[in-house]
Amino acid sequence: MADEQTLRQAALQRTPFSAWLGVVLLFLLFGFVVAAVIGPTVRSSDYEQKRAANRLTKLQALREQDATALTSYAWVDKTKGTVRIPIERAMELSLTELARKKPAPAGPIATPTPAETAPAAAATPAATPAAAGAKPKSSPAASPAPVTVPPSPQSLSTPPAPGTPLPVRSKSPGAQ
Repeated sequence: MADEQTLRQAALQRTPFSAWLGVVLLFLLFGFVVAAVIGPTVRSSDYEQKRAANRLTKLQALREQDATALTSYAWVDKTKGTVRIPIERAMELSLTELARKKPAPAGPIATPTPAETAPAAAATPAATPAAAGAKPKSSPAASPAPVTVPPSPQSLSTPPAPGTPLPVRSKSPGAQ
């Protein structure tokens, strides 16, 4: 029992100041070792000017390379027969190709009919008991919502009268 009490007292005692001091000294020692290995960084104005000049020459070389790529002919892949042409010439070729094509009329826009939405509603899990011969449960959540068919394209050519609500199409709960 006495051993148990001494162990509890030792566990509840505060950490001595020397342990905290030792931890702080270890961190300082680690910091000095890292600084000695890495070394001090030199940030003089000469160093910064050299870096800036180096970046400027690299940027100019990159811009020259891009300009030559946009204005010259070259092989991209000789085995496949792929070439690079100047951008101005590519735009001219694209314009002449588009000018030769005649615009095609747009096809009719197909709007779904209520008959097309009915198979989607029949595939919902609520419809499976009825298919098995069981009595369907009637609940408001199981019944499909009414579907409003949008007006025909001819009626859309004239704007609706002010204050007239526009037709809204609602989806059935099972169809998405």
